[in-house]
Amino acid sequence: MITFDNRGSGKSGKPQGPYSIKIMAEDTIGLMNNLGIKKAHVLGVSMGGMIAQEIAINHQDMVDKLVLGCTYSKRNDVSGFSLKVSETIENYLKSNKDNKNLRNLVNIILDSTFNKMSYRVLALPLMKTAINSSTSWIDGFVEQLDATLLHDTADRLKTIKCPTLVLTGTDDRVIKPNSSEIIAKTIPGAKLVKINGGSHGFSGEMSSEFNKAVLEFLRS
Repeated sequence: MITFDNRGSGKSGKPQGPYSIKIMAEDTIGLMNNLGIKKAHVLGVSMGGMIAQEIAINHQDMVDKLVLGCTYSKRNDVSGFSLKVSETIENYLKSNKDNKNLRNLVNIILDSTFNKMSYRVLALPLMKTAINSSTSWIDGFVEQLDATLLHDTADRLKTIKCPTLVLTGTDDRVIKPNSSEIIAKTIPGAKLVKINGGSHGFSGEMSSEFNKAVLEFLRS
């Protein structure tokens, strides 16, 4: 298994933007080429799911099976961010976009990510402390946010040919669960799995259910 930080996050470079989901998809392809990987299973969650869509659309010969978790193909009335997150994003975009308003946006997204009390009590305070005590993440996050807001594969998903699993938590408070239903209906032959009670962070909070669904699909 190979995981990595997208441009603008973690230990990856933070080049000047603008970023796009397609650019980050090409980053992934560049990494695969550099590692000599000609074909692989591709799994992406949230923004990673948007990147995975672009990879499967533009580099079909390099994708064996595709897994898309709690993501969307386009923002509109029935797909995209939840109402609360959407309103928070719009308020941020209308503000002077200073660090205080940005941190408020990130904190609300974090508050909406987890449902289990154990994560909310133990994980959230650590995440918020990291966010509020550093500024190194800001430029990259802003560029990534802008990229997700412009993401649109709605009219191209039907070109995906590889076997596809679409996963969502029924209680996702960041991205509307219906977004995954739309994706699954659009990609030919895609399988939809709903994790009952799952949050946006269900891959961690309900890792047993998430891993079971993914591994069964990859082994089938």
